Amino acid sequence: MFFMPPEWHPHTRTWMSWPVAGYALSDPEASYRAWSSVANTIVRYEPVTMVVDPGGREPAARWLSPEVEVMEQPLDDCWMRDNGPTFLLDGRGGLAGVDWTFNGWGWHAHAKDDLVAGAVLERAGAVRFRSEMVNEGGGIHVDGEGTVIVTETVQLGDRRNPGWTRERVEAELGARIGVEKVIWLPRGLTADYGRYGTSGHVDLLASFARPGLVLCHVQPDPDHPDHEVTRENLAILRSSTDARGRRLEVVELVAPETREADGELVDYSYVNHYLANGLALLCSFDDPRDAAAADVFVKLFPERAVEMVDARAIFALGGGIHCITQQQPRP
Repeated sequence: MFFMPPEWHPHTRTWMSWPVAGYALSDPEASYRAWSSVANTIVRYEPVTMVVDPGGREPAARWLSPEVEVMEQPLDDCWMRDNGPTFLLDGRGGLAGVDWTFNGWGWHAHAKDDLVAGAVLERAGAVRFRSEMVNEGGGIHVDGEGTVIVTETVQLGDRRNPGWTRERVEAELGARIGVEKVIWLPRGLTADYGRYGTSGHVDLLASFARPGLVLCHVQPDPDHPDHEVTRENLAILRSSTDARGRRLEVVELVAPETREADGELVDYSYVNHYLANGLALLCSFDDPRDAAAADVFVKLFPERAVEMVDARAIFALGGGIHCITQQQPRP
């Protein structure tokens, strides 16, 4: 039976996609710098394949390390976590992946992006399982031992899966990624419901660091609209057990002090990190709390290098480092 392994399982490679024409190029230099900084950092630890729209070949070649492999594929957007496949293993050397139905986070259709997962799986030599459920990789986080964390406003949202019940979502997650226990958080960060928002992706809120231990975004400012959101999430996680019956241990990741950028509320989160082979890659925000967040990861992952990349240009477009990366686990 195929299942989704945790992010810390050894990788064969990391998949990303390059910014394409449209809103992502409203500030081309900032977008190229951010995406290439992530790719050029990860490729020092494991192979990276960058999916590039045919129109983006020149800037990709100019900004990316020669060590980054390039694969041409028509794209609408640049969020591999969400339109790419969710890779699976079967524990016997088999590699597969879920090709979720992708509808642009429920905002508008992404016809080209809905074909990306299939193209990546074919390139990787993986079996493809198509799911009728509208879902994105940023909307699920697993411990590799049967537990997944999701949010009600993503999988149950009317823009994605109108009429679906919790039971139907849980059955589909069980069938596709091999989980037995679904932990539901009510909603996401306030700014994630804006123009470029995902309506509550869990990878801004909570992530497993190892089985039984969860990192949780915390907003300590009582005047911030996310204060109550994160308090509720903390309470749910601390009272939850995983698929093995363990009571979850929760490590708090305090939100950056920065509240706004260009006059708009931000959803900056240190939870939105990526674990590559021997590396924990964190978002930095030129914020006084960057160093404290890095210290948490140094203590949790003593066997990994901890590096930070300025993610403000990525968050300006609606996501972070975790959102633009997708791991291919090693069978």
